[in-house]
Amino acid sequence: MNRNEFLLLVGLVFVLGGCTMAPKYTRPEAPIPGNWPSGPAYRESGPTTPTSDAAQLKRQEFFSDEKLLRVIEMALQNNRDLRLATLNVQRARALYGIQRAELFPVVNAVASGGKQRVPADLSTTGKAAIVEQYGVDLGLSSWEIDFFGRIRSLADQAREEYLATEQARRSAQILLVSEVANAYLLLAADRENLALANTTLETQQAAYDLVEKRFDRGLVSELDLHRAQTQVDAAKVDVARLTQAVALDENALNLLVGAQVPDALAPADLNSIQPLKELSPGVSSDVLLLRPDILQAEAILKAANANIGAARAAFFPRISLTAAIGTGSAELSGLFKSGSGTWSYAPQIVMPIFDSRMWSALKVTEVDKKSAIAQYEKAIQTAFREVADALAVRGMVDKQISAQESLVHAAAETYRLSDARYIKGIDSYLSVLDAQRSLYGAQQQLVALRLARLANQVRLYAVLGGGWQSEPKAHAAHDSIEGHQEH
Repeated sequence: MNRNEFLLLVGLVFVLGGCTMAPKYTRPEAPIPGNWPSGPAYRESGPTTPTSDAAQLKRQEFFSDEKLLRVIEMALQNNRDLRLATLNVQRARALYGIQRAELFPVVNAVASGGKQRVPADLSTTGKAAIVEQYGVDLGLSSWEIDFFGRIRSLADQAREEYLATEQARRSAQILLVSEVANAYLLLAADRENLALANTTLETQQAAYDLVEKRFDRGLVSELDLHRAQTQVDAAKVDVARLTQAVALDENALNLLVGAQVPDALAPADLNSIQPLKELSPGVSSDVLLLRPDILQAEAILKAANANIGAARAAFFPRISLTAAIGTGSAELSGLFKSGSGTWSYAPQIVMPIFDSRMWSALKVTEVDKKSAIAQYEKAIQTAFREVADALAVRGMVDKQISAQESLVHAAAETYRLSDARYIKGIDSYLSVLDAQRSLYGAQQQLVALRLARLANQVRLYAVLGGGWQSEPKAHAAHDSIEGHQEH
């Protein structure tokens, strides 16, 4: 065999090794309705951003508040969980590179030389001799020729696992953005509640001072004095509790961000935060298939499908090749002279005859694929439920806020009138206490509903896969392996 014939053989091996025995992949049917749920809890979509654009909507467009956006950017740079997710992607990509490299031969250049004395009784000439041997070879050792696609299937499996890890990183990023936004909103709500509690305490203290003066003049009973004192003490308890809650909120936000959030970026209350962009779910639920967590589940399914090909290929012969070309000479100066060329090749075929483990291994891969299908379908169902829940909250929260605002107004008027009647001696202080408690509770509930509305907007943005496709490197994982598609 000359050199040209050797290179032709290697090229033929590459061509024949481009097939796999993996089943043809077919995406399972999505086990969810084609449309979003409807009913009294769901309002019709208004002039809002369609779902098809939600994944491409930039964070700068959805989070219009400059301070909140800067806090989110800090978290994306400093959060350790996201950093670990990114490192996992790099590790999975390297593992994929290792597995794919198994398709190609390992070529080594080897230079050798030796010199030895052969005694007379071992020499073919009957005389002692000094023997020299030098050689330079370029060759490959035990290269498995992938005729039946075993190695290629394993490479495809590693590739899909790498893509699944990349999608996991994107899911982690979406989760981080939503968690930071929610922590920021909760801090704003608790600060607003703390301001409300301080205002209530001032009002209760002023009322107590008034009751105390009237008690000193004998105009009211001691019972009214103690009733007023209970309201002051209750307000003090709320101030202490909410002061603690604000501190805990700040600690939680700092942990998510991975750094100390400057006071200048912290929110004063919910009113100080710019409104978030409204989103609409559109009509079809097929957009869920673009969510990173669902793409991750599908990549895991594809990996399981490729692994079946490797298990099937194990039933067929394994062909390996060891070959080398080079030059050799008994003298160092003659290494590259005419006629010093050398070559060798040693193919090997291993044919499995009986190994009961292979049937069990094939069964394992088939069960793994069924499990991956179930997990993929469950991921879609979970995503549908998350969006449906967010839509139900969106459909009713505005009505709740409107009713609560009316309730706060009515409670404020009740308190004003009760206080006026008490001052004029027409009514007892018990009516004032009831009115104060009702007003304070209604104000707190209004803050909670406004927080729920903003948090639900963030949740809807997250469960629709918001923002990740707008990243400059959103498709980097796919682009980097564009030429490595399945045959």
